[in-house]
Amino acid sequence: MGHQKWDVVVVGGGVAGLSAALMLGRARRRVLVLDAGSPRNRFASHMHGVFGNDGTEPGALLERGRSEAVAYGARFRSATAERVDLAGDEVHVSLTDGSTERGRAVIVATGLTDDLPDIPGLAMRWGRTVLHCPYCHGWEVRDQRLGVLTISPLSLHQAELVRQWSDRVTVFTAGLGPVDAAVEQRLGARGIQLVPARVAAILGDGDRITAVRTEDGAEFPLDAIFTGGTLRPHDGFLASLGLDRAEGPMGSFLRVDAMGRTSADRIWAAGNVVNPAANVPMSIGSGTAVGAVVNAALVGEDFDDAVAAASAPPAVPADYWEDRYAGNERVWSGAPNSTFASVAADLEPGRAVDLGCGEGADVIWLAQHGWSATGLDISPTAIERARSAAAAAGLRAGRAVFVASDLSTWSSAESYDLVSASFFHSPVGLSRTDILRRAADRVRRGGHLLLVSHASPPPRADSPPAGHNHGFLTPEEEIAALDLPQEEWTTVVAETRSRPATRAAAGEHHTVDDVVVLLRRL
Repeated sequence: MGHQKWDVVVVGGGVAGLSAALMLGRARRRVLVLDAGSPRNRFASHMHGVFGNDGTEPGALLERGRSEAVAYGARFRSATAERVDLAGDEVHVSLTDGSTERGRAVIVATGLTDDLPDIPGLAMRWGRTVLHCPYCHGWEVRDQRLGVLTISPLSLHQAELVRQWSDRVTVFTAGLGPVDAAVEQRLGARGIQLVPARVAAILGDGDRITAVRTEDGAEFPLDAIFTGGTLRPHDGFLASLGLDRAEGPMGSFLRVDAMGRTSADRIWAAGNVVNPAANVPMSIGSGTAVGAVVNAALVGEDFDDAVAAASAPPAVPADYWEDRYAGNERVWSGAPNSTFASVAADLEPGRAVDLGCGEGADVIWLAQHGWSATGLDISPTAIERARSAAAAAGLRAGRAVFVASDLSTWSSAESYDLVSASFFHSPVGLSRTDILRRAADRVRRGGHLLLVSHASPPPRADSPPAGHNHGFLTPEEEIAALDLPQEEWTTVVAETRSRPATRAAAGEHHTVDDVVVLLRRL
């Protein structure tokens, strides 16, 4: 996956991250979600207060959300981010396994951890009978014996809330500090029992609480207890960027604007990593909003780039294609095109030349099937990779030869039994038809010219840039454009064929249509 540049890398596979990925996938963005597999609510068996999903198991919602995002092209990787770096118009996400993913933007949706007080019996029951949110769990323990373990003055608000679900509430006030008379009066007015002694242990049987023991040895029978922890956002992998932070009573969190953007232009954040009070619906909403905002930002950037490209001097083909190959560890899958191979398999092996051979898969296939094949490409990087692939395939010297050449000026005194060009499309100024006509002159009498090309843009492919010098032709249009002498050439194949394909970078399976033209020189 690290071989390509994503539109957006979403760090975090909880509800905020999935919601962002869903929006971006529907906006036809290339999205990668990095999921460490540790959502904050994984300790709870059911969610509540989630409209349309009340009582749903948290993992089931994530699984459903993940499948929905995948349906729109989002990709997933089980990974943990270690560091993020800004590199011009890219963001690089370094992972703990040593690899790196690149994107135009990053959405941080990594959530947080509740670091609980170190009290025996507390953490082991977290999310079951040790609870933190009465809106999430209060109904299930209504009218039972409830406790509140305070950890700071903020716990006073929690104590008051819990009283809404039961009139049998005991508050362990040591975490509040000294409790003044006004607080005692306020809590006592609604029948809340106050216990000043520190809690020493949570007693119970399995997940079930039976009582709380304080340091003075007293025990207080309970059925559930509410508390909180020190909130620790999972944003340490951003430390090197020095992003602005917001300090508040709940801790230190990334500062974001109303649109979820951090102080770095290409980094946004959503969910509990920036808002510790956000429950599942709120996190879903924030992820949805940030996903839409990030797409809008990229849309604006796409238009800016298009305007700049339209006013810039024409791209130099050699520079364009070398940048394309040198900027990626691998551009193609390394496998020969199945349509090309199915047609070439019926031809008698001889000498062949492949125009625009890329990283050499079709040439290597020819060499492995008895041909002496030469591959030509404008990119020196592509040619070096092709040579390495041929060596790795164990081909005999001279069986597969690769030459870096600008096909616009290429000429040869050699003649060939097969001249081929597969997907010879270029968004920059290569005179495709002129190149193919000159190459056809190098076909021997009785030899073949084989062209395989796209019948239409592949699924989810970007539209051809302005000035694209070659559209997607039908077989008949391809032959007419070549305008080869009819008395010298005959048509063997002129058709459109469908084949299954997989986008190597995204793992998506689909069907594509190829135009196939096979001409024989009489």
